[in-house]
Amino acid sequence: MVVFEAVGKGFGHGKALGGRWGRGVASLLLTVALALPPAAAVAQTAPPSAPYAQAVAVAVAEDALLADYYRARNYETLWTGAEDAARRAALFAALDGAAAHGLPIARYDAAALRAAFANAVTEGDRGRLEVRMTRAFLDYASDVATGVLVPEEADAAIHREVTRLDPLRLLAQVDRGDASALLRSLPPKAPEYARLMKEKLSLEARIAAGGWGAPVMAGSLAPGDTGADVVALRDRLMAKGYLRRSATAIYDRDMQAAVQRFQIDHGLTADGRATADTLAEINISPEDRVKSIVVAMERLRWMHDTVRGPRHIWVNLPDFTSKIVDHGKVTFQTRAVIGKNVPDQRSPEFSDEMDHLVINPSWGVPRSIIVKEYLPLLQRNPNAVSHLQVIDRNGRVVPRGAVNFAAYSARSFPFGLRQPPSDGNALGKVKFMFPNQYNIYLHDTPAKELFDHEVRAYSHGCIRLADPFDFAYALLAAQTDDPKGFFHGHLESDKETTVRFDEKLPVHLVYFTAWPTAKGDMTYRRDIYGRDARIFDALTEAGVALRGVQG
Repeated sequence: MVVFEAVGKGFGHGKALGGRWGRGVASLLLTVALALPPAAAVAQTAPPSAPYAQAVAVAVAEDALLADYYRARNYETLWTGAEDAARRAALFAALDGAAAHGLPIARYDAAALRAAFANAVTEGDRGRLEVRMTRAFLDYASDVATGVLVPEEADAAIHREVTRLDPLRLLAQVDRGDASALLRSLPPKAPEYARLMKEKLSLEARIAAGGWGAPVMAGSLAPGDTGADVVALRDRLMAKGYLRRSATAIYDRDMQAAVQRFQIDHGLTADGRATADTLAEINISPEDRVKSIVVAMERLRWMHDTVRGPRHIWVNLPDFTSKIVDHGKVTFQTRAVIGKNVPDQRSPEFSDEMDHLVINPSWGVPRSIIVKEYLPLLQRNPNAVSHLQVIDRNGRVVPRGAVNFAAYSARSFPFGLRQPPSDGNALGKVKFMFPNQYNIYLHDTPAKELFDHEVRAYSHGCIRLADPFDFAYALLAAQTDDPKGFFHGHLESDKETTVRFDEKLPVHLVYFTAWPTAKGDMTYRRDIYGRDARIFDALTEAGVALRGVQG
């Protein structure tokens, strides 16, 4: 006789940390087997019966893929036969760990499946459970490997084409191979994923223990301050691990150093003063930090088949930085300005390949900026924005006097606008190109003062770099012994020059408000565009429920 264990339905979530059911499956099966009538026990050790096969056929009738799959295998069991015990146990162990991945565990509902196994009597019961197990496996496998959500449905500015797993290949793999090994292989391999999961478990333990204590109610605090608010700050810093145990009620040097370390980890100005912005971050609850962790894990699942490359460029938008990463180590980093937090100007998320840079670039004004910002100015005054050339479809300069700007609408305006190379060019002296349909690239800027700001969301979507020349030297060092001399030789010519890279370089524009360092320490950033909040709401709607965390 065969006993079954229940799983849920869906197509893609899970966690992989084993649990009490992984250890208790054998005793469960024995208990259920003893509880079933002898006839049922005999039936479960025999080849699939007509009632079993009929139940399977009915259960998959509206699912062409599973209908063909079971028909092709002559309705042979995958989960509910006596010989399937190890495979069953492996799946239940994985489902028991699904919550640690921040997945919608109700979609698989291992508890309901276990209950159904305990109550199974007939071959029809077994056939229906067989199909539920298969659906739960496929749902879990897809979710834990490639994500719960479709990125662009969560936010239209997230352009990630997620390659979903082939369900038939998954079924073939679990049928022929080691189910435990297969299930362990499904979550993202990125080292950050495991570190995020560890932080999630740590935060949940902290929530269960009462959190980080009372929030700090002061508007701001500074070194030398005393009183109850300083004590609240002290206690919260100790609970977060930034300050050793202390009984001080004075904002002393140790507390200042602790605040400074906190500021570094949270992308704040690291002056050791508990400003309003710093206290706002200190007062964020562990429940809200768990949400950031879960969203970051989902984002990594979307990138499961994205090749970062041994050498790549990593632009984390809420961190306002652009980094060159070589074999996992950051070898160059610069501050960045990203798109404004307004519709159509927020920097998108996607991956591409940088293949050239342009020294002394012209700026071809994007069509959206032309018709929304510059055309109305030109209609009022044809001599407005005089630093821009009017160009035709072939790139030829058109005299302004030959154009009646008032005769055109935003839709019918047939010209482009271009800013020639100059010290005041909007792109500065160099731009870094990875041609893409979103017209996004990295570039210099004459507006250097913006890099002194803590929150740097000022562009129309492209990424401006604080140290573009040094960025260029670092990239060119891969193909010339004198990158600085090479670069300045072209720069000083004042001519627009395109330099192709010998090898294309992967570029990843990402959005992680929670991200572990190489040493495993967690860093957090503000949700500048509100994207994480939208993603978490979508995860909640999909069934993700976190212990002690409200959606």
